[in-house]
Amino acid sequence: MSTTGIRLHAPAPGWSLDADVVVVGSGVAGLTAALRCAAAGLETVVVTKARLDDGSTRWAQGGIAAALGEGDSPEQHLEDTLVAGVGLCDDEAVRTLVTEGPDAVRRLIATGAQFDAAADGDLELTREGGHHRRRIAHAGGDATGAEISRALVDAVRARGIPTVENALVLDLLTDDQGHAAGVTLHVMGEGQHDGVGAVHAPAVVLATGGMGQVFSATTNPSVSTGDGVALALRAGAEVSDLEFVQFHPTVLFLGADAEGQQPLVSEAVRGEGAHLVDADGVRFMVGAHELAELAPRDIVAKGITRRMQEQGAEHMYLDARHFGAAMWATRFPTILAACRAHGIDPVTEPIPVSPAAHYASGGVRTDQYGRTTVAGLYACGEVACTGVHGANRLASNSLLEGLVYAERIAADIAARHAGNALHPRVPAPVAVPEQPAHPLLPPEARFAIQRTMTEGAGVLRSAASLAEAAERLARIHADAAGALAEDGKTAEPGVDAWETTNLLCVARVLVAAAQQREETRGCHWREDHGARDDEAWGRHIVVRLQADRSLAIHTTDNARFPSTQEQ
Repeated sequence: MSTTGIRLHAPAPGWSLDADVVVVGSGVAGLTAALRCAAAGLETVVVTKARLDDGSTRWAQGGIAAALGEGDSPEQHLEDTLVAGVGLCDDEAVRTLVTEGPDAVRRLIATGAQFDAAADGDLELTREGGHHRRRIAHAGGDATGAEISRALVDAVRARGIPTVENALVLDLLTDDQGHAAGVTLHVMGEGQHDGVGAVHAPAVVLATGGMGQVFSATTNPSVSTGDGVALALRAGAEVSDLEFVQFHPTVLFLGADAEGQQPLVSEAVRGEGAHLVDADGVRFMVGAHELAELAPRDIVAKGITRRMQEQGAEHMYLDARHFGAAMWATRFPTILAACRAHGIDPVTEPIPVSPAAHYASGGVRTDQYGRTTVAGLYACGEVACTGVHGANRLASNSLLEGLVYAERIAADIAARHAGNALHPRVPAPVAVPEQPAHPLLPPEARFAIQRTMTEGAGVLRSAASLAEAAERLARIHADAAGALAEDGKTAEPGVDAWETTNLLCVARVLVAAAQQREETRGCHWREDHGARDDEAWGRHIVVRLQADRSLAIHTTDNARFPSTQEQ
Protein backbone atom coordinates (compact mmCIF):
# COMPACT_ATOMS: atom_id res chain seq x y z
CA MET A 1 0.00 0.00 0.00
CA SER A 2 1.59 3.31 -1.07
CA THR A 3 1.33 6.40 1.09
CA THR A 4 -0.53 9.50 -0.07
CA GLY A 5 2.29 11.99 0.48
CA ILE A 6 -0.20 14.16 2.38
CA ARG A 7 1.08 15.60 5.64
CA LEU A 8 0.02 18.27 8.06
CA HIS A 9 1.83 21.54 7.64
CA ALA A 10 4.26 21.67 10.56
CA PRO A 11 7.83 22.78 11.36
CA ALA A 12 10.59 20.27 10.77
CA PRO A 13 11.34 18.03 13.78
CA GLY A 14 13.80 19.69 16.14
CA TRP A 15 14.52 16.60 18.25
CA SER A 16 14.20 12.84 17.94
CA LEU A 17 14.14 9.58 19.87
CA ASP A 18 14.89 6.06 18.66
CA ALA A 19 13.00 2.94 19.74
CA ASP A 20 11.86 -0.50 18.64
CA VAL A 21 8.21 0.43 19.14
CA VAL A 22 6.36 3.71 19.55
CA VAL A 23 2.88 3.47 21.10
CA VAL A 24 0.63 6.49 20.55
CA GLY A 25 -1.99 6.70 23.29
CA SER A 26 -2.19 5.92 26.99
CA GLY A 27 -5.57 4.24 27.50
CA VAL A 28 -6.08 0.57 28.23
CA ALA A 29 -5.00 -0.41 24.70
CA GLY A 30 -1.90 1.74 24.49
CA LEU A 31 -0.51 1.02 27.94
CA THR A 32 -1.22 -2.71 27.66
CA ALA A 33 0.62 -2.82 24.34
CA ALA A 34 3.52 -0.87 25.82
CA LEU A 35 3.81 -3.11 28.88
CA ARG A 36 3.72 -6.30 26.81
CA CYS A 37 6.26 -4.97 24.30
CA ALA A 38 8.59 -3.87 27.08
CA ALA A 39 8.20 -7.25 28.80
CA ALA A 40 9.34 -8.87 25.53
CA GLY A 41 12.55 -6.85 25.67
CA LEU A 42 11.57 -4.26 23.06
CA GLU A 43 12.64 -0.70 23.67
CA THR A 44 9.29 1.06 23.82
CA VAL A 45 8.28 4.72 23.90
CA VAL A 46 4.75 5.89 24.82
CA VAL A 47 3.46 9.13 23.33
CA THR A 48 0.26 10.59 24.75
CA LYS A 49 -1.72 13.71 23.98
CA ALA A 50 -2.34 14.81 27.56
CA ARG A 51 -1.09 13.31 30.81
CA LEU A 52 -0.46 9.60 30.98
CA ASP A 53 -3.71 9.03 32.90
CA ASP A 54 -5.90 11.46 30.97
CA GLY A 55 -7.27 9.43 28.06
CA SER A 56 -10.75 8.07 27.41
CA THR A 57 -10.22 4.94 29.51
CA ARG A 58 -10.44 6.77 32.81
CA TRP A 59 -13.91 8.04 31.89
CA ALA A 60 -15.30 4.52 31.45
CA GLN A 61 -17.89 3.95 34.17
CA GLY A 62 -19.69 0.67 33.58
CA GLY A 63 -16.90 -1.88 33.45
CA ILE A 64 -15.27 -4.56 31.35
CA ALA A 65 -17.22 -7.49 29.91
CA ALA A 66 -15.93 -11.07 30.06
CA ALA A 67 -17.34 -14.52 30.73
CA LEU A 68 -16.06 -14.73 34.30
CA GLY A 69 -19.19 -15.66 36.21
CA GLU A 70 -20.67 -19.04 37.11
CA GLY A 71 -22.93 -20.33 34.33
CA ASP A 72 -21.53 -17.90 31.76
CA SER A 73 -19.38 -18.91 28.80
CA PRO A 74 -17.50 -17.38 25.88
CA GLU A 75 -20.16 -18.81 23.57
CA GLN A 76 -22.90 -16.88 25.35
CA HIS A 77 -20.79 -13.71 25.28
CA LEU A 78 -20.17 -14.30 21.56
CA GLU A 79 -23.90 -14.65 20.87
CA ASP A 80 -24.76 -11.40 22.67
CA THR A 81 -21.99 -9.58 20.79
CA LEU A 82 -23.16 -10.88 17.40
CA VAL A 83 -26.76 -9.87 18.11
CA ALA A 84 -25.69 -6.36 19.10
CA GLY A 85 -23.50 -6.07 15.97
CA VAL A 86 -26.56 -6.63 13.73
CA GLY A 87 -24.96 -8.95 11.21
CA LEU A 88 -21.74 -7.01 10.62
CA CYS A 89 -19.41 -8.50 13.22
CA ASP A 90 -16.48 -10.54 11.97
CA ASP A 91 -17.16 -13.88 13.70
CA GLU A 92 -13.47 -14.75 13.98
CA ALA A 93 -12.67 -11.41 15.61
CA VAL A 94 -15.49 -11.81 18.13
CA ARG A 95 -14.46 -15.37 18.96
CA THR A 96 -10.92 -14.12 19.61
CA LEU A 97 -12.30 -11.45 21.92
CA VAL A 98 -14.54 -13.66 24.03
CA THR A 99 -12.19 -16.65 24.31
CA GLU A 100 -9.04 -14.67 25.15
CA GLY A 101 -10.93 -12.07 27.18
CA PRO A 102 -11.27 -13.84 30.56
CA ASP A 103 -7.54 -14.56 30.87
CA ALA A 104 -6.70 -11.05 29.66
CA VAL A 105 -8.83 -9.64 32.50
CA ARG A 106 -7.08 -11.92 34.98
CA ARG A 107 -3.72 -10.62 33.74
CA LEU A 108 -5.02 -7.08 34.19
CA ILE A 109 -5.89 -7.95 37.78
CA ALA A 110 -2.40 -9.42 38.23
CA THR A 111 -1.01 -6.11 36.95
CA GLY A 112 -2.71 -4.40 39.89
CA ALA A 113 -6.26 -3.48 38.86
CA GLN A 114 -8.63 -3.94 41.80
CA PHE A 115 -12.20 -4.80 40.84
CA ASP A 116 -15.18 -4.78 43.19
CA ALA A 117 -15.69 -8.09 44.97
CA ALA A 118 -18.75 -9.75 46.49
CA ALA A 119 -18.89 -10.92 50.10
CA ASP A 120 -17.47 -14.33 49.14
CA GLY A 121 -14.45 -12.71 47.48
CA ASP A 122 -15.51 -13.45 43.90
CA LEU A 123 -15.79 -10.66 41.38
CA GLU A 124 -19.01 -8.70 41.68
CA LEU A 125 -20.58 -8.75 38.22
CA THR A 126 -23.42 -6.66 36.82
CA ARG A 127 -25.46 -6.49 33.60
CA GLU A 128 -25.68 -3.88 30.89
CA GLY A 129 -27.68 -3.50 27.71
CA GLY A 130 -27.58 -6.46 25.32
CA HIS A 131 -26.09 -8.87 27.88
CA HIS A 132 -28.19 -11.84 28.97
CA ARG A 133 -25.79 -12.61 31.83
CA ARG A 134 -24.12 -10.67 34.61
CA ARG A 135 -20.62 -10.43 33.16
CA ILE A 136 -19.54 -6.82 33.71
CA ALA A 137 -16.67 -6.49 36.19
CA HIS A 138 -16.47 -3.03 37.74
CA ALA A 139 -14.29 -1.05 40.13
CA GLY A 140 -15.07 1.68 42.62
CA GLY A 141 -18.74 1.20 41.82
CA ASP A 142 -18.77 3.31 38.67
CA ALA A 143 -15.08 4.25 38.38
CA THR A 144 -13.81 1.21 36.46
CA GLY A 145 -11.86 3.14 33.86
CA ALA A 146 -10.13 5.26 36.48
CA GLU A 147 -8.97 2.15 38.34
CA ILE A 148 -7.75 0.40 35.19
CA SER A 149 -5.90 3.56 34.15
CA ARG A 150 -4.32 3.88 37.61
CA ALA A 151 -3.09 0.29 37.60
CA LEU A 152 -1.62 0.47 34.10
CA VAL A 153 -0.01 3.89 34.63
CA ASP A 154 1.58 2.65 37.86
CA ALA A 155 2.91 -0.42 36.02
CA VAL A 156 4.34 1.67 33.17
CA ARG A 157 6.06 4.01 35.60
CA ALA A 158 7.35 1.15 37.72
CA ARG A 159 8.91 -0.43 34.65
CA GLY A 160 10.48 2.88 33.61
CA ILE A 161 9.03 2.92 30.10
CA PRO A 162 9.95 6.25 28.49
CA THR A 163 6.93 8.49 27.93
CA VAL A 164 6.32 11.75 26.10
CA GLU A 165 3.28 13.49 27.56
CA ASN A 166 1.27 16.46 26.25
CA ALA A 167 2.23 15.44 22.72
CA LEU A 168 -0.09 15.60 19.71
CA VAL A 169 0.89 13.05 17.08
CA LEU A 170 1.08 14.62 13.62
CA ASP A 171 2.00 12.16 10.88
CA LEU A 172 3.43 8.73 10.18
CA LEU A 173 7.01 8.57 8.98
CA THR A 174 7.73 5.94 6.35
CA ASP A 175 10.84 4.63 4.66
CA ASP A 176 11.39 4.36 0.91
CA GLN A 177 9.51 1.03 0.88
CA GLY A 178 6.40 2.58 2.47
CA HIS A 179 7.06 0.80 5.77
CA ALA A 180 6.37 2.63 9.01
CA ALA A 181 9.45 4.38 10.36
CA GLY A 182 8.02 6.31 13.31
CA VAL A 183 5.90 9.40 13.87
CA THR A 184 6.22 13.15 14.06
CA LEU A 185 4.66 14.87 17.04
CA HIS A 186 4.33 18.22 18.75
CA VAL A 187 4.95 18.57 22.47
CA MET A 188 2.72 21.21 24.01
CA GLY A 189 4.74 23.09 26.61
CA GLU A 190 8.32 23.16 27.77
CA GLY A 191 10.19 20.20 29.15
CA GLN A 192 12.74 17.64 28.10
CA HIS A 193 11.16 17.75 24.65
CA ASP A 194 9.46 20.81 23.25
CA GLY A 195 7.81 21.65 19.95
CA VAL A 196 7.84 19.38 16.90
CA GLY A 197 9.97 16.26 17.10
CA ALA A 198 10.05 12.66 15.93
CA VAL A 199 10.19 9.16 17.35
CA HIS A 200 11.88 6.77 14.92
CA ALA A 201 10.77 3.14 15.20
CA PRO A 202 9.98 0.28 12.79
CA ALA A 203 6.72 -0.52 14.62
CA VAL A 204 4.04 2.10 15.32
CA VAL A 205 0.99 1.29 17.44
CA LEU A 206 -1.95 3.68 17.19
CA ALA A 207 -4.08 3.66 20.33
CA THR A 208 -5.30 7.24 20.11
CA GLY A 209 -8.93 6.65 21.12
CA GLY A 210 -12.01 8.08 19.49
CA MET A 211 -13.32 11.03 17.53
CA GLY A 212 -16.37 12.10 19.53
CA GLN A 213 -15.37 15.76 19.33
CA VAL A 214 -16.49 15.75 15.69
CA PHE A 215 -19.99 16.25 17.15
CA SER A 216 -21.22 19.17 19.25
CA ALA A 217 -22.16 17.02 22.26
CA THR A 218 -20.23 13.90 23.25
CA THR A 219 -19.17 11.85 26.23
CA ASN A 220 -15.59 11.89 24.91
CA PRO A 221 -12.88 14.06 26.48
CA SER A 222 -11.58 17.10 24.62
CA VAL A 223 -8.55 15.15 23.33
CA SER A 224 -10.76 12.82 21.23
CA THR A 225 -10.39 14.60 17.90
CA GLY A 226 -9.81 11.63 15.58
CA ASP A 227 -6.06 12.22 15.31
CA GLY A 228 -5.19 8.54 14.83
CA VAL A 229 -7.76 7.91 12.09
CA ALA A 230 -6.70 11.10 10.28
CA LEU A 231 -3.01 10.14 10.52
CA ALA A 232 -3.76 6.67 9.16
CA LEU A 233 -5.78 8.12 6.27
CA ARG A 234 -2.96 10.49 5.31
CA ALA A 235 -0.58 7.53 5.47
CA GLY A 236 -2.71 5.63 2.95
CA ALA A 237 -4.28 3.14 5.38
CA GLU A 238 -7.82 1.87 4.94
CA VAL A 239 -10.55 2.76 7.40
CA SER A 240 -13.88 0.99 7.73
CA ASP A 241 -17.33 1.30 9.32
CA LEU A 242 -16.90 4.97 10.24
CA GLU A 243 -20.63 5.51 9.72
CA PHE A 244 -21.34 3.46 12.85
CA VAL A 245 -21.01 6.00 15.64
CA GLN A 246 -22.70 4.86 18.81
CA PHE A 247 -24.76 7.50 20.58
CA HIS A 248 -24.99 6.66 24.26
CA PRO A 249 -28.70 6.73 25.21
CA THR A 250 -28.35 8.20 28.68
CA VAL A 251 -26.18 11.31 28.84
CA LEU A 252 -27.02 13.96 31.41
CA PHE A 253 -29.03 16.63 29.57
CA LEU A 254 -27.45 20.04 30.21
CA GLY A 255 -29.52 22.05 27.75
CA ALA A 256 -30.10 22.13 24.01
CA ASP A 257 -27.07 24.38 23.43
CA ALA A 258 -24.62 22.38 25.56
CA GLU A 259 -21.39 21.58 23.69
CA GLY A 260 -18.27 19.52 24.32
CA GLN A 261 -17.93 16.69 26.81
CA GLN A 262 -21.18 15.84 28.62
CA PRO A 263 -21.52 13.72 31.80
CA LEU A 264 -22.32 10.07 31.11
CA VAL A 265 -24.95 8.18 33.10
CA SER A 266 -23.64 4.64 32.82
CA GLU A 267 -25.68 1.81 31.35
CA ALA A 268 -24.95 -0.01 34.59
CA VAL A 269 -27.55 2.24 36.27
CA ARG A 270 -30.15 0.60 34.05
CA GLY A 271 -28.46 -2.73 34.66
CA GLU A 272 -29.24 -2.33 38.35
CA GLY A 273 -32.89 -1.57 37.67
CA ALA A 274 -33.34 2.11 36.72
CA HIS A 275 -36.28 2.88 34.39
CA LEU A 276 -36.50 5.16 31.37
CA VAL A 277 -39.65 7.30 31.57
CA ASP A 278 -41.18 10.29 29.83
CA ALA A 279 -42.41 13.43 31.59
CA ASP A 280 -45.60 11.58 32.57
CA GLY A 281 -43.65 8.74 34.18
CA VAL A 282 -44.49 6.21 31.43
CA ARG A 283 -41.87 3.48 30.81
CA PHE A 284 -41.78 3.70 27.00
CA MET A 285 -39.16 0.96 26.45
CA VAL A 286 -41.43 -1.73 27.92
CA GLY A 287 -42.90 -3.59 24.96
CA ALA A 288 -40.46 -1.99 22.53
CA HIS A 289 -37.87 -4.76 23.07
CA GLU A 290 -37.69 -7.98 25.09
CA LEU A 291 -34.95 -6.45 27.27
CA ALA A 292 -36.78 -3.10 27.67
CA GLU A 293 -34.25 -0.58 29.08
CA LEU A 294 -31.48 -3.17 28.69
CA ALA A 295 -31.88 -3.53 24.94
CA PRO A 296 -28.73 -2.84 22.87
CA ARG A 297 -27.74 0.82 22.86
CA ASP A 298 -28.90 1.62 19.35
CA ILE A 299 -32.40 0.37 20.22
CA VAL A 300 -32.54 2.43 23.41
CA ALA A 301 -31.14 5.56 21.71
CA LYS A 302 -33.74 5.26 18.97
CA GLY A 303 -36.48 4.66 21.53
CA ILE A 304 -35.55 7.81 23.41
CA THR A 305 -35.26 9.84 20.23
CA ARG A 306 -38.62 8.62 18.92
CA ARG A 307 -40.34 9.49 22.19
CA MET A 308 -38.73 12.93 22.17
CA GLN A 309 -40.03 13.49 18.62
CA GLU A 310 -43.52 12.29 19.49
CA GLN A 311 -43.78 14.59 22.48
CA GLY A 312 -41.76 17.53 21.19
CA ALA A 313 -39.44 17.09 24.19
CA GLU A 314 -35.73 17.85 24.47
CA HIS A 315 -35.00 14.92 26.76
CA MET A 316 -36.42 11.92 28.61
CA TYR A 317 -35.80 10.81 32.21
CA LEU A 318 -33.93 8.01 33.95
CA ASP A 319 -35.68 7.16 37.20
CA ALA A 320 -33.64 5.42 39.90
CA ARG A 321 -35.15 6.98 42.98
CA HIS A 322 -35.99 3.50 44.25
CA PHE A 323 -32.25 2.78 44.66
CA GLY A 324 -32.16 4.88 47.81
CA ALA A 325 -29.37 7.11 49.08
CA ALA A 326 -27.11 4.28 50.31
CA MET A 327 -27.02 2.43 46.98
CA TRP A 328 -26.40 5.63 45.03
CA ALA A 329 -23.50 6.52 47.33
CA THR A 330 -21.81 3.12 47.19
CA ARG A 331 -22.59 1.80 43.70
CA PHE A 332 -22.62 5.01 41.65
CA PRO A 333 -20.70 7.69 43.57
CA THR A 334 -19.19 9.30 40.44
CA ILE A 335 -22.55 9.68 38.69
CA LEU A 336 -24.20 10.90 41.89
CA ALA A 337 -21.58 13.63 42.27
CA ALA A 338 -21.84 14.67 38.60
CA CYS A 339 -25.63 14.94 38.78
CA ARG A 340 -25.54 16.95 41.99
CA ALA A 341 -22.89 19.24 40.54
CA HIS A 342 -25.45 20.15 37.87
CA GLY A 343 -28.32 20.62 40.29
CA ILE A 344 -29.93 17.17 39.94
CA ASP A 345 -30.31 14.81 42.91
CA PRO A 346 -31.05 11.31 41.54
CA VAL A 347 -31.96 10.11 45.03
CA THR A 348 -35.07 12.30 45.00
CA GLU A 349 -35.75 13.11 41.32
CA PRO A 350 -35.45 11.51 37.85
CA ILE A 351 -32.35 12.37 35.82
CA PRO A 352 -32.93 14.25 32.53
CA VAL A 353 -31.12 12.33 29.76
CA SER A 354 -30.71 12.38 25.98
CA PRO A 355 -28.39 10.59 23.52
CA ALA A 356 -24.92 12.00 22.71
CA ALA A 357 -22.02 10.78 20.56
CA HIS A 358 -20.15 8.15 22.54
CA TYR A 359 -18.14 5.52 20.66
CA ALA A 360 -16.82 4.94 17.15
CA SER A 361 -17.38 1.30 16.21
CA GLY A 362 -15.36 1.86 13.04
CA GLY A 363 -11.80 3.06 12.56
CA VAL A 364 -8.51 1.98 11.01
CA ARG A 365 -9.04 -1.45 9.47
CA THR A 366 -6.91 -4.21 11.03
CA ASP A 367 -6.48 -7.94 10.98
CA GLN A 368 -6.52 -10.28 13.98
CA TYR A 369 -3.11 -9.04 15.11
CA GLY A 370 -3.88 -5.36 14.82
CA ARG A 371 -1.96 -4.96 11.56
CA THR A 372 -3.26 -2.26 9.23
CA THR A 373 -2.86 -2.04 5.46
CA VAL A 374 0.35 -0.03 5.96
CA ALA A 375 3.32 -2.25 6.84
CA GLY A 376 4.57 -1.70 10.37
CA LEU A 377 1.52 0.33 11.41
CA TYR A 378 -0.75 -1.27 14.02
CA ALA A 379 -3.97 -0.03 15.63
CA CYS A 380 -5.97 -1.09 18.67
CA GLY A 381 -8.72 0.25 20.89
CA GLU A 382 -11.31 2.72 19.68
CA VAL A 383 -9.13 4.02 16.83
CA ALA A 384 -9.18 0.54 15.26
CA CYS A 385 -11.81 -1.45 13.40
CA THR A 386 -11.14 -5.12 14.16
CA GLY A 387 -14.59 -6.32 13.13
CA VAL A 388 -15.58 -7.03 16.74
CA HIS A 389 -18.28 -4.39 17.08
CA GLY A 390 -20.05 -4.59 13.73
CA ALA A 391 -22.83 -2.03 13.43
CA ASN A 392 -23.21 -1.46 17.16
CA ARG A 393 -20.79 -2.13 20.02
CA LEU A 394 -22.06 -4.31 22.84
CA ALA A 395 -21.80 -2.50 26.17
CA SER A 396 -18.44 -2.83 27.97
CA ASN A 397 -16.79 -4.75 25.12
CA SER A 398 -14.56 -1.76 24.34
CA LEU A 399 -12.17 -2.07 27.30
CA LEU A 400 -11.93 -5.81 26.62
CA GLU A 401 -11.17 -5.25 22.93
CA GLY A 402 -8.40 -2.81 23.79
CA LEU A 403 -6.94 -5.29 26.25
CA VAL A 404 -7.11 -8.41 24.06
CA TYR A 405 -5.92 -6.86 20.81
CA ALA A 406 -3.13 -4.88 22.47
CA GLU A 407 -1.73 -8.17 23.76
CA ARG A 408 -1.99 -9.70 20.29
CA ILE A 409 -0.20 -6.72 18.74
CA ALA A 410 2.64 -6.96 21.25
CA ALA A 411 3.00 -10.69 20.59
CA ASP A 412 3.15 -10.09 16.82
CA ILE A 413 5.72 -7.30 17.10
CA ALA A 414 7.88 -9.39 19.45
CA ALA A 415 7.73 -12.42 17.14
CA ARG A 416 8.63 -10.35 14.09
CA HIS A 417 11.44 -8.62 15.95
CA ALA A 418 12.86 -11.95 17.10
CA GLY A 419 12.63 -13.33 13.57
CA ASN A 420 14.20 -10.18 12.08
CA ALA A 421 11.01 -9.56 10.10
CA LEU A 422 10.97 -5.94 11.19
CA HIS A 423 13.06 -3.38 9.37
CA PRO A 424 16.29 -2.08 10.92
CA ARG A 425 16.06 -0.55 14.39
CA VAL A 426 16.26 3.00 13.05
CA PRO A 427 14.84 2.97 9.50
CA ALA A 428 15.59 6.01 7.39
CA PRO A 429 12.36 7.98 6.94
CA VAL A 430 11.55 9.69 3.68
CA ALA A 431 12.16 13.42 3.92
CA VAL A 432 9.14 15.56 4.82
CA PRO A 433 8.05 17.76 1.87
CA GLU A 434 8.82 21.45 2.34
CA GLN A 435 5.47 22.61 1.02
CA PRO A 436 2.25 21.59 2.80
CA ALA A 437 0.15 19.10 0.84
CA HIS A 438 -2.80 19.57 3.17
CA PRO A 439 -4.25 23.00 3.99
CA LEU A 440 -4.64 23.69 7.69
CA LEU A 441 -8.01 24.93 8.85
CA PRO A 442 -8.43 27.94 11.10
CA PRO A 443 -9.40 26.82 14.63
CA GLU A 444 -12.77 28.57 14.45
CA ALA A 445 -13.85 26.10 11.72
CA ARG A 446 -14.08 23.43 14.43
CA PHE A 447 -17.46 24.68 15.63
CA ALA A 448 -18.86 24.76 12.10
CA ILE A 449 -17.75 21.14 11.59
CA GLN A 450 -19.33 20.03 14.87
CA ARG A 451 -22.64 21.76 14.17
CA THR A 452 -22.70 20.34 10.65
CA MET A 453 -22.12 16.80 11.90
CA THR A 454 -24.67 17.01 14.72
CA GLU A 455 -27.37 18.39 12.43
CA GLY A 456 -26.70 16.20 9.40
CA ALA A 457 -25.03 13.00 10.61
CA GLY A 458 -26.23 12.59 14.20
CA VAL A 459 -28.69 10.04 15.57
CA LEU A 460 -31.13 10.68 12.70
CA ARG A 461 -29.81 10.73 9.14
CA SER A 462 -31.31 11.00 5.67
CA ALA A 463 -30.12 11.54 2.11
CA ALA A 464 -31.01 15.21 2.40
CA SER A 465 -29.30 15.79 5.75
CA LEU A 466 -26.17 13.95 4.68
CA ALA A 467 -26.00 15.79 1.35
CA GLU A 468 -26.23 19.10 3.19
CA ALA A 469 -23.51 17.99 5.61
CA ALA A 470 -21.25 16.88 2.75
CA GLU A 471 -21.75 20.20 0.97
CA ARG A 472 -20.91 22.21 4.09
CA LEU A 473 -17.80 20.16 4.79
CA ALA A 474 -16.68 20.49 1.17
CA ARG A 475 -17.13 24.24 1.43
CA ILE A 476 -14.98 24.40 4.57
CA HIS A 477 -12.29 22.35 2.86
CA ALA A 478 -12.51 24.39 -0.37
CA ASP A 479 -12.12 27.67 1.48
CA ALA A 480 -8.90 26.48 3.08
CA ALA A 481 -7.62 24.87 -0.13
CA GLY A 482 -8.45 28.00 -2.12
CA ALA A 483 -6.47 30.21 0.21
CA LEU A 484 -3.52 27.85 -0.08
CA ALA A 485 -3.71 27.73 -3.89
CA GLU A 486 -4.17 31.50 -4.37
CA ASP A 487 -1.47 32.90 -2.15
CA GLY A 488 0.20 29.94 -0.49
CA LYS A 489 -1.38 30.74 2.84
CA THR A 490 -2.68 28.24 5.34
CA ALA A 491 -3.72 28.56 8.95
CA GLU A 492 -0.89 29.03 11.42
CA PRO A 493 0.44 25.61 12.47
CA GLY A 494 -0.58 24.79 16.03
CA VAL A 495 -2.58 22.34 18.11
CA ASP A 496 -5.98 23.95 17.43
CA ALA A 497 -5.41 24.09 13.67
CA TRP A 498 -4.07 20.52 13.51
CA GLU A 499 -7.00 19.17 15.55
CA THR A 500 -9.55 21.03 13.44
CA THR A 501 -7.96 19.72 10.25
CA ASN A 502 -8.11 16.17 11.64
CA LEU A 503 -11.77 16.62 12.54
CA LEU A 504 -12.62 17.68 8.99
CA CYS A 505 -10.75 14.68 7.60
CA VAL A 506 -12.69 12.13 9.67
CA ALA A 507 -15.99 14.02 9.21
CA ARG A 508 -15.70 13.80 5.43
CA VAL A 509 -15.13 10.04 5.57
CA LEU A 510 -17.96 9.47 8.07
CA VAL A 511 -20.46 11.39 5.96
CA ALA A 512 -19.34 9.69 2.73
CA ALA A 513 -19.81 6.25 4.30
CA ALA A 514 -23.18 7.22 5.80
CA GLN A 515 -24.35 8.43 2.38
CA GLN A 516 -23.27 5.14 0.82
CA ARG A 517 -25.05 2.90 3.33
CA GLU A 518 -28.70 3.20 2.26
CA GLU A 519 -30.25 1.20 5.07
CA THR A 520 -30.84 1.39 8.81
CA ARG A 521 -28.56 -0.93 10.78
CA GLY A 522 -27.29 -0.72 14.34
CA CYS A 523 -26.34 2.82 15.25
CA HIS A 524 -26.68 4.03 11.63
CA TRP A 525 -30.27 5.24 11.32
CA ARG A 526 -31.45 6.38 7.89
CA GLU A 527 -34.95 7.88 8.02
CA ASP A 528 -35.28 7.46 4.25
CA HIS A 529 -34.14 3.82 4.34
CA GLY A 530 -35.69 2.53 7.54
CA ALA A 531 -35.18 -1.21 6.96
CA ARG A 532 -32.13 -3.42 7.27
CA ASP A 533 -30.99 -4.76 3.89
CA ASP A 534 -28.69 -7.77 4.31
CA GLU A 535 -28.50 -8.59 0.62
CA ALA A 536 -27.19 -5.16 -0.38
CA TRP A 537 -25.49 -4.05 2.83
CA GLY A 538 -24.41 -7.11 4.79
CA ARG A 539 -20.87 -5.91 4.12
CA HIS A 540 -18.37 -3.28 5.22
CA ILE A 541 -17.64 0.09 3.62
CA VAL A 542 -13.91 0.67 3.27
CA VAL A 543 -12.47 4.13 2.56
CA ARG A 544 -8.98 5.26 1.59
CA LEU A 545 -7.68 8.81 1.11
CA GLN A 546 -5.98 9.37 -2.24
CA ALA A 547 -3.09 11.67 -3.09
CA ASP A 548 -5.44 14.29 -4.57
CA ARG A 549 -7.37 14.27 -1.24
CA SER A 550 -10.39 12.54 -2.82
CA LEU A 551 -11.88 9.43 -1.22
CA ALA A 552 -11.70 5.95 -2.74
CA ILE A 553 -14.64 3.89 -1.44
CA HIS A 554 -15.35 0.19 -1.89
CA THR A 555 -17.31 -2.52 -0.08
CA THR A 556 -16.26 -5.94 1.12
CA ASP A 557 -17.94 -9.05 -0.27
CA ASN A 558 -19.50 -9.95 3.08
CA ALA A 559 -19.21 -9.29 6.82
CA ARG A 560 -15.76 -10.87 6.99
CA PHE A 561 -12.85 -8.49 6.59
CA PRO A 562 -10.40 -9.38 3.83
CA SER A 563 -6.81 -9.79 5.00
CA THR A 564 -4.56 -6.78 5.34
CA GLN A 565 -1.41 -6.94 3.23
CA GLU A 566 1.36 -9.32 4.22
CA GLN A 567 3.81 -7.63 6.57
